[in-house]
Amino acid sequence: MTEDLSPQAAGRRVGIADVAARAGVSLGTASKALNGRGNLREETRARVRAAAEELGFAPNTIARSLLSGRTFTVGVITTDSYGRFSIPVMRGAEDSLAAGEMIAFLCDSRDDPIREQHHLRKLLERRVDGIIVAGRRTDARRPLGHDLPVPVVYAFAPSSDPHDCNVVSDERGAARLAAEHLVKTGRRRIAHITGPHSHASARERADGMIEALAGHGLDLVGEPFFGNWTEAWGRFAAAQLLRAHPDVDGIFCGNDVVARGVTDGLREAGIALPMQVGVVGVDNWDLVAEAARPPLTTVDLGLEEIGRRAAELLLAAIDGHPEPGHHVVAGHLVVRES
Repeated sequence: MTEDLSPQAAGRRVGIADVAARAGVSLGTASKALNGRGNLREETRARVRAAAEELGFAPNTIARSLLSGRTFTVGVITTDSYGRFSIPVMRGAEDSLAAGEMIAFLCDSRDDPIREQHHLRKLLERRVDGIIVAGRRTDARRPLGHDLPVPVVYAFAPSSDPHDCNVVSDERGAARLAAEHLVKTGRRRIAHITGPHSHASARERADGMIEALAGHGLDLVGEPFFGNWTEAWGRFAAAQLLRAHPDVDGIFCGNDVVARGVTDGLREAGIALPMQVGVVGVDNWDLVAEAARPPLTTVDLGLEEIGRRAAELLLAAIDGHPEPGHHVVAGHLVVRES
């Protein structure tokens, strides 16, 4: 009877050396094959993977780190204390990071530059392989730092440095989708109610709406109503709009919260929705959009896709293939009853 000399029979953990021996390759070749690195023939990779599966090899994180010089961790710094934007971005990022066998440390800077630099120092002390910076506004922000030892990708809130890697939403595209839907449903007297003029997203969405309507030979009804990102502002602006332009038949709102206030204001004024006036928002925030009366048609900015793309670009940069510049993620229209 032949003696079983396998590591399982010896009661010890299967190591990468066992995989290399079973596949008949060097330790370095086995490591490259299992980590997807190096210029190896596909036949060699397949043989190493088959040996690993046969032996039930589970990579040891510490061993992988020693062999690759990586920690297989990334940092995520967010300025969005409310989580409205950072949570979906994080969900998307986690999808891509998990596929790359990475884990993330989440840090909330609370929009405080001093706290943000503290988190940066701590993440670098932990030797993370890279960092994702997620924000809640589309205004360009100061870079996290210069000449950092790890790659950084900015998600939703871009860096002001054109050499950085940014994954952003298509703000003008969101307005274009809203305009096309309103025009398609027969609206011709379309107004715009939005948030503060100081916010880049409010300005971009307003400009996008004006451009899109011009493409159909239409003008915006009055000037854009800039105000606050609140329901109260939406209700107030709706009343002002009806006084100035009682024949309005479509309204594009800068976000779902404003849109919910607008629908309340229109309903209180005796306007039938969507028969007399159609309303479209932005964000597809389920908590607001689905609870509105009627439920809001809105533009989803693709926040999860922004997170996924940011993580993919970070993983590529970690592997030595950075792609600086702006990477724009398109939104999509979610049609409901408004």
